[in-house]
Amino acid sequence: MEISIENTESQVPCFVTIDPENGIYALRTFDTSGRSFNSGHELLAWVKKNWEPIQFQNPSQYLELLHAVNEELDDTYE
Repeated sequence: MEISIENTESQVPCFVTIDPENGIYALRTFDTSGRSFNSGHELLAWVKKNWEPIQFQNPSQYLELLHAVNEELDDTYE
């Protein structure tokens, strides 16, 4: 799963990648730096701690991102 989300702090969108099959859990932040995580749960915790809905052009996309990541992580346990 790859999600791009437009933010208010940069013209470059934030980007989230969750690929359990290949062990890839990464994101691109507002300053275009990248971060990698050992698990999707670590990525999700980082997003909840460091990003807020008001930082995005469409705040509801932040909530959709959280929901999509949760859905993807739930699928890995089936």
